[in-house]
Amino acid sequence: MAHESRLQQSLRELIEQRRTAALATSSLEDPDAASAQLAAPLISMVPFAWCAEFGCIVLHVSALAIHTRAMERHPAVSLLFSAPETPGEAVHALERVSLQGVASTPPRDSVLHTAARATYVQRFPEAEFMTGLPDFRFVCITPLLARHVAGFGSARDVDANDFTSAMNFQAG
Repeated sequence: MAHESRLQQSLRELIEQRRTAALATSSLEDPDAASAQLAAPLISMVPFAWCAEFGCIVLHVSALAIHTRAMERHPAVSLLFSAPETPGEAVHALERVSLQGVASTPPRDSVLHTAARATYVQRFPEAEFMTGLPDFRFVCITPLLARHVAGFGSARDVDANDFTSAMNFQAG
């Protein structure tokens, strides 16, 4: 029987209980430009689903959205998942996970696209009609590294394999 640590369970449950995440993308037009100026990152709230079959976070985004164009130019992205605030309690100990990953858009006729769509529609059945709209697409975020803050004084780095294992854990 597989064992799930308290921290793995905490990470998985936090993400499963959230339906949206903060997505950070780069606003730089040309990543190779020799510029002393740093552009501010773009931040958006996005609904997401976890695709266990391919070990990725699935987003469904419009081609018209600025974050979609940013991910096409610069596939390095970050997502932030956070527990909700509780009135009267300190916010410094809120559980949170920041995830660094790589964004990719699977071709419409691919196995990954089919799995991404099924995963997303299972989590958001009300969005099924949007999956047929021509300006929308699925983006898959492959985890690279996560930072999990389980509470005050409890922070750790989680590599891609451990993150995927925690997300895919099923009690035997």
